[in-house]
Amino acid sequence: MTMQPWFPEAKLGIFVHWGIYAVRGVAESWSFFGGDISHEEYMEQLGGFTASRYDPDDWAKLFAGAGARYAVLTTKHHDGVALWDTRQTDLSVVRRSPAARDLVGPFAEALRRRSLRVGLYFSHNDWSHPDYPSVRPAQLHRPWVDNRRAMPAPGQEDPERWERYLETVHRGQIRELIEGYRPDLLWFDGAWERDERQWRMKELREEILRLSPRTVLNGRMLGHGDYATAELGVPIQRPDGHWELCYTIGDMWGYQPQDVNHKSVRELVRVFTETIGHGGNLLLNTGPAEDGRIRADHARRLEGLGRWIRRNSEAVYPTEAGLPYGHHYGPSMLSKDRRTLFLVCFDAPRAFVELRGLRNTVKNISVLGTGERLDHRVVGGFASRGVPGVVRIYTPATCDPYATVLALELDGELDLYRGQGEG
Repeated sequence: MTMQPWFPEAKLGIFVHWGIYAVRGVAESWSFFGGDISHEEYMEQLGGFTASRYDPDDWAKLFAGAGARYAVLTTKHHDGVALWDTRQTDLSVVRRSPAARDLVGPFAEALRRRSLRVGLYFSHNDWSHPDYPSVRPAQLHRPWVDNRRAMPAPGQEDPERWERYLETVHRGQIRELIEGYRPDLLWFDGAWERDERQWRMKELREEILRLSPRTVLNGRMLGHGDYATAELGVPIQRPDGHWELCYTIGDMWGYQPQDVNHKSVRELVRVFTETIGHGGNLLLNTGPAEDGRIRADHARRLEGLGRWIRRNSEAVYPTEAGLPYGHHYGPSMLSKDRRTLFLVCFDAPRAFVELRGLRNTVKNISVLGTGERLDHRVVGGFASRGVPGVVRIYTPATCDPYATVLALELDGELDLYRGQGEG
């Protein structure tokens, strides 16, 4: 395990899906893989990718203002197009597009100037390289990937070509990213088209950690990552160990002008608090236009989320997972010393908020952002048999427009009753 202390304390990261797919506003890689457009039409977008208004310092300022502690850039998606001057292929925006420069280095430098951790997304697969579709896994776990850009027809396997791809392109590009940009996090994707033996993921992990012992690895390494990577839905059951939810502001990952179904700040606060209340990080995605501009409607939402986080920062940094479901009707977080419990209320409480199963005595209750002190009383319970009553907290005079956080100071470390009651 190489998990670094910064990751579970980060809480919020920004995911940036940026590539040539923004020129026509089509789905990243999947548009040609699924036949919506031809591969030739897709690659013609190289000629329109300018990065002419790319300002990584503006990006970093926006991300820091949103409350993020790290960001992840798609350095190479499944289409094989690199955002840096890779020596392993000629398919990069440096050599083949009007952008004509490395876009990864300035991103990393700008983040570090804002004390943000640097994450680099890298797809294991490459649907453009002729050597990639050369072997088949022993079992197809996802039958829809039986596509000639992903793997050969049965009986047409060529293991020598696969080994050449694996060593020169796959491993070679990962080494370039590590040696060139010193990422704090490598965010892998696309492992589903081969099995662990074919990818030799254990060997890859060992090599990465020899080159960069403090680099965190996400979960898409077929059992050899440092944390679980959920996508688009907050888990119902709290995952074991460290985890992260990658999530979109709109419906799409990359820039698509017709993608206007953006989530409100209220929705983003809800997903964020549900995620950190489960002990995870939220990796919130935006897709810049081909020129590098982050769309204004995304920026406004990130700024709104950042304002909420600053008002309620005590419940975010540094905290850990809160109560299991059932004790409070909403997410909760716990201070690192386990003596302050933070209850998130999405809606303005009617008369009171209830907290069940708390054995502790509550010393003080206040509202984050306003400092208002709240009264409470304990109702019911069976003290002689160790069954605590319900803590009834009376409604604050002023509630937050997105989510109100109540801070409960306890008489010691959190002590919960998880029984079924006594008769």
